Amino acid sequence: MYLISKRIFDFLAASILLILLLPLLLPIAILLRFTAEKEVFYFQKRMGKHRKEFSVWKFATMLKNSENMGTGTITLREDPRVTLIGSFLRISKINELPQLINIIKGDMSLVGPRPLIPRDFLRYPEDVQKEISYSKPGLTGIGSIIFRDEQDFVSRSEMDPHEFYQLYIIPYKGQVEVWYKEHASMTTDLLIIGLTAWSIFFPKNELVWKIFPSLPARPETLDSKTAPPVAI
Repeated sequence: MYLISKRIFDFLAASILLILLLPLLLPIAILLRFTAEKEVFYFQKRMGKHRKEFSVWKFATMLKNSENMGTGTITLREDPRVTLIGSFLRISKINELPQLINIIKGDMSLVGPRPLIPRDFLRYPEDVQKEISYSKPGLTGIGSIIFRDEQDFVSRSEMDPHEFYQLYIIPYKGQVEVWYKEHASMTTDLLIIGLTAWSIFFPKNELVWKIFPSLPARPETLDSKTAPPVAI
């Protein structure tokens, strides 16, 4: 029953939001078409429910072929591959809004695990992959809130970005995504949507820990307030 209600809610909410946001999205699309790389959308293969790949929609925010430059699929703070307009779109999370189309199509939900590229998904242990793949990926989710400033975590470290991602981010991200699967409900989803909206205006808030006290404890390494850079 929950999954049926979730799909109906996803379709109606995404359709209404897409219509309401057109006055914002259309000017951005026009601006992208005539500036920077002249690309409006960026499509990338992501892992979906039951490990079925799909193409995620995003506004283009980086230089063409950026996955083959610098740190590859890991984006750092003040990454030179990010365009001027792209930087604003990424900070505000507006670059994610075209994924409303993915939700309408049924590839994604409003709330769920963040969709990873296949290579990063396979970094999870097999048991975690199995648990996460039961759910449709989401436009937002508990992982999106906790890792809303993932670039900062990686950029503060003195380790190689890929090594830091594998050793610290992937294990904890897997834990919180499994937590969502075990606690999924319409109430949880609505609370996550509310927390997402709150975090847009107050990005440094810690409200998620008060709303969901049963979340896996955050490693000190990923506590931006207390953790020093990780030495090699």
